[in-house]
Amino acid sequence: MNSLFVNLLEERDIKPTAIRILVLKAMLEFDRAFSLSDLESQLDTIDKSTISRAIHLFHEHQLIHSFDDGSGSVKYSVCSRDCHCSIEDMHAHFYCNYCKKAFCLDNISIPGFQLSPVMQIESVNLVIKGYCGQCNKLINS
Repeated sequence: MNSLFVNLLEERDIKPTAIRILVLKAMLEFDRAFSLSDLESQLDTIDKSTISRAIHLFHEHQLIHSFDDGSGSVKYSVCSRDCHCSIEDMHAHFYCNYCKKAFCLDNISIPGFQLSPVMQIESVNLVIKGYCGQCNKLINS
């Protein structure tokens, strides 16, 4: 089981350590995007600065991507193996106004933009807001 986590780390040139494996395992257990606070709650035996350093390292090596869902805290999600966080890999995200959870919409690509030649795109953030399937059922029942 740990070999999966070791492989994922090594594929991104991250040295696998016990803590990094624990942090990655916790990240993969989320069925949605997560915040630093979410991870800290799940990994309450690990120092907050250690978790923060792991997030920074994972982000730097493109193992995870981040986005602003408008909630006031940055959200993170583990990238697919073929993702390299380029403009072509960017996708939309969904934020549920009821349960406050955010989800990646990998199947919805960010449209291309024609900007002035003197401009360079570094990132694009597309967040769709509404009600997730579970909350929509609650609200409409």
